[in-house]
Amino acid sequence: MTNPTETELKPATPTVAPASKPKPAAVARPEASASRKLDAPEELEVLIRARYPIIYVVSWEEERVERCLRQIAESRNKKLFVWTLSSGIVKSGAEPPRGKTNATCDPLAALDSVVEQIEPAIYLFKDFHHFTSGDGPRACANIPVYRRLRDVALHLRDTYKSIVIVSPLLRIAPELSKDITVLDFDLPKPDDFGQLLDRIVDDVKDNPQVKINLDTDSRERVLNAARGLTLKEAENVFAKTLVLDGKIDADDISIVFSEKQQIIKKSGLLEYYETQEGFGHVGGMKNLKQWFQKRSIAFTDRAAKFGLPPPRGVLLLGVQGCGKSLCAKAAAALWKQPLLRFDIGRLFSSLIGSSEENIRRAIQTAESVAPAILWIDEIDKAFAGATGSAGNDGGTSSRVFGTLLTWMSEKTSPVFVIATANDISHLPPELLRKGRLDDIFFVDLPTEEERIDMFRIHLKRRGRNPEKFDTVELARLSDGFSGAEIEEVVIAALFDAFSQRSDVDTEILKRSVGETVPLSKTMPEELNRLRTWAVGRARLASASFTKSAEEGRRKIEL
Repeated sequence: MTNPTETELKPATPTVAPASKPKPAAVARPEASASRKLDAPEELEVLIRARYPIIYVVSWEEERVERCLRQIAESRNKKLFVWTLSSGIVKSGAEPPRGKTNATCDPLAALDSVVEQIEPAIYLFKDFHHFTSGDGPRACANIPVYRRLRDVALHLRDTYKSIVIVSPLLRIAPELSKDITVLDFDLPKPDDFGQLLDRIVDDVKDNPQVKINLDTDSRERVLNAARGLTLKEAENVFAKTLVLDGKIDADDISIVFSEKQQIIKKSGLLEYYETQEGFGHVGGMKNLKQWFQKRSIAFTDRAAKFGLPPPRGVLLLGVQGCGKSLCAKAAAALWKQPLLRFDIGRLFSSLIGSSEENIRRAIQTAESVAPAILWIDEIDKAFAGATGSAGNDGGTSSRVFGTLLTWMSEKTSPVFVIATANDISHLPPELLRKGRLDDIFFVDLPTEEERIDMFRIHLKRRGRNPEKFDTVELARLSDGFSGAEIEEVVIAALFDAFSQRSDVDTEILKRSVGETVPLSKTMPEELNRLRTWAVGRARLASASFTKSAEEGRRKIEL
């Protein structure tokens, strides 16, 4: 094994080097190029070789971090010790002595033991954030630990020993901020899940009751669906698929999503939508459907190798009830990704906590289950007062909105944002610029051809054969109706037929159309204002603008 003194920075000596002699530089590995961003395991090894005394690793995966440190310790000819509050300091992999109280269970005694150890070693402290936190009732009791940690950090600079603290939460008192280096340990990548899946497949390959049906594309889809899970969570969900149906194939993606649903539920800020809606349930919107279809493979490795970045987001602007929310659900079904509804109203609830902290938590939750679709419904209402919130809420809305905009610009995780809006006057210009969103689509009232499709869709969904109805005549009579209004026409007709103890027919539907006053007639000025704004500023979700019969008539005074 390699002697640490050959490839690590040597401990500092009291002798001051002459100014004319440069200090020897650390030996760099050829693969550790400054132009390439290191992943978390590589960065951790670099920090240990550079002799950073105390490294704080933020991760839920203690086992994975310990396994990484064990590999580093073996390659550096060092020992690895693990500290827990229940067992004290023990050698990694060794069973703690039973029936005996280890004196090093006390954090101060454990730090003293680190100082007393002479040989090169790495010390992994688990759940030590309880003693490094500067908040809470224990803050005063932790002051001796702060002082001892700072003393130990000074001592470790002259040794080949390192302390690694692993914790799911980042809790560092201000007194320790200059002595501790923080490292976020990334969640596993598809390659890590691939190795895990290979091991599971190898374990069950001799079982005749288990079927593994994964071609290259199916395997890639399953591994990408597992992104955002820890290795332990992925192992559990792969085992769950085998127990439920005795196989692993591309259809098991929904079971993987069920594991992500647990993560989302625990956050309390996002809602998981398990939708079965597809674009087959969406009438019209040919351009928008094609846009989503072209990007359905944008999250694959093949797309990345081709040079395509993951799509960032889209804003759906238009008339109420024309299917904007339905499109968000259909996109999730098409892309086979979890749909997370972001209820911004929850952010400002005093029962949940600080609004600024909540927006960060919601973003972290969405990124932790990526790739995913983040659906921000009616974003115009959520941030209507953001521009002038200083006098209303002390600027909270502006800060929350600023955090969201910054994340939308800078995010690198594959979280696709679908924002819907009805009133463009409440949308700040910062949201509309390129870079935050890929495109803006205007969703207009359906054309006559699209209304025919909508009548057929809603009749079929309610167990009726569309061929038995005059959908062309119904579409002509329902000029100016939105998709939601057409659905309500069908439901109202079903109620009428049910009360008459008969089945629904075209005449009952025509009567229901005549009794409905669409929003386009109630608020025509608002609709015209939206259409005027959309010209040249947004792409059309449908093939062309819709012009109702009322709008098309020439008004002449006699």
